[in-house]
Amino acid sequence: MKNINLTTIIVVALIVIGGLIGISMLKSPSENTISASGAYQMSVMPDQAIVYLLIETRSKSAEEAKNQNSLISEKVFSSLESIGIKKSDIETENYNIYPEYDWSDNKQTLKGYIASNSIKIKTADFDNIGKIVDLSVDAGALVSYINFDLSIKKNNEYKSIVLSEASKDARVRAESIASGLGKKLGSLVSVSSSDYNYMPYPLYAMADSGVALEKAVTDIQPKNLEINAAVTVSYEIK
Repeated sequence: MKNINLTTIIVVALIVIGGLIGISMLKSPSENTISASGAYQMSVMPDQAIVYLLIETRSKSAEEAKNQNSLISEKVFSSLESIGIKKSDIETENYNIYPEYDWSDNKQTLKGYIASNSIKIKTADFDNIGKIVDLSVDAGALVSYINFDLSIKKNNEYKSIVLSEASKDARVRAESIASGLGKKLGSLVSVSSSDYNYMPYPLYAMADSGVALEKAVTDIQPKNLEINAAVTVSYEIK
């Protein structure tokens, strides 16, 4: 019988042990688990308003349309700065120059060009909304709509609260299920946040007249925003 090399035996043994460990790691920590979803909702007041403007100019040439748009934009910015609106609170969302065609008699005729500039203005002073609207419209802009919204700071603050409360609700539900089965919760196996959202409250959507806009700004007050979150947890049971 040939002598078996001791080194070969050790190598084979290590391979076998490694394979067994790998198989063990692939197994689920426990087949006895409970999963539950928790939810939480809260109502909060918005802390900022966002006014969305549209500056649109038309001309025979793209260059002229662009120049006219720039003049109106500069006038809007200058007017807003006069009431304390900072440049950091004014943001261009979209800028575009495109041809405008006349489709008549089954022919496509170039009428000219349109320069379109979409701008949003943030303010934490709700009393400023009317001033922003008046000055912007007087400068030649249109108001697309106005949202009552949350600042990043407040959004993060409320997000922390609702996610925390939703997590507690998920654990309570899991404990209730385990108790009904005559079991207790063990180690936390997994947790996931399946939902967090809120919808800004729209104050105004573009109307056909300045009278309608003025009435909207004067009469409508911000409403509470509904913030909600959902969390799913999984526990071992014992």
